[in-house]
Amino acid sequence: MTGALPTDGGVPPVVAVVGPTATGKTALAVALAQRLGGEVVNADSMQLYRGMDIGTAKPDLAERAGVPHHLLDLWHVREPASVAEYRLRARTEIDRLRAAGVVPLLVGGSGLYVRAVLDELDFPGTDAAVRARLEGELAEGGPAALHARLAVVDPAAAAAILPSNGRRLVRALEVVELTGRPFTAVMPDPRPHYPAVTVGLDRAVEDLDDRVAARVERMWVAGFVDEVAALDAAGLREGPTASRALGYAQVLQQFDGVLTPAEARERTVTTTRRFVRRQRSWFRRDPATTWFDAARPDLAERVLELLAGSGAPPADRTIEE
Repeated sequence: MTGALPTDGGVPPVVAVVGPTATGKTALAVALAQRLGGEVVNADSMQLYRGMDIGTAKPDLAERAGVPHHLLDLWHVREPASVAEYRLRARTEIDRLRAAGVVPLLVGGSGLYVRAVLDELDFPGTDAAVRARLEGELAEGGPAALHARLAVVDPAAAAAILPSNGRRLVRALEVVELTGRPFTAVMPDPRPHYPAVTVGLDRAVEDLDDRVAARVERMWVAGFVDEVAALDAAGLREGPTASRALGYAQVLQQFDGVLTPAEARERTVTTTRRFVRRQRSWFRRDPATTWFDAARPDLAERVLELLAGSGAPPADRTIEE
């Protein structure tokens, strides 16, 4: 069943629900899936990790409301993230759903993961020697020096990568060195892999700031520090990706005595707010995304109008860009 969603010979398009953290993507996706007979395919890079539940706001069974969710809990926290592996798994699920006439809802705030699934991207290769040298520089001098170097050779990439994200900084500098071109220039213009409708959710900056603070408050009340402690015992620090996740990195610093408990909590709020601004900038670059104010009470109905293709509403202009 695909409701009012137009199909091509019975094969539905992909519906992507994207936008910054704390906008309400999961709730909208579940509402759409219930109306369209769809299923959710996760595109949040940190929800791919087993045990990282509270800090990633991974939807529990009640929040999923009977809607099947795919690609949660794939990797151990010690494993590095792999966009290429994620793309393979996500496309396998999406192809299966579409072949069965089920609407796939690709949902998440990890922009590169969404783009890797929806578009034809040829990821630049790697070189073990260059990678090892850059990782050695990261271990010796920390990420700040690498970020400063990237800002010189590729300002756009430096603006899109958190200064603390050593793994992505190493990758960007590796690509620049191997190709002689900026990391952002190597990523090609998107060519669609699937027919897709991309829905973007956003809110006013002040609203997002408040929601981030409330989300962090809920994390701590729900036992987030205990979650990090359990993952630490399972090898979280060995994970080059998971150990740098928002909140998790700050609580690990609390365990090490670098931050007080209050500082770890406040640092999680401020770092998440900065990350939200980077997400907004990333997703706003895609002209194919139709934006909606996530605060509007008739959000699901308006999005369904867009998906039906009849009298599709224009993008909301009330959101500060």
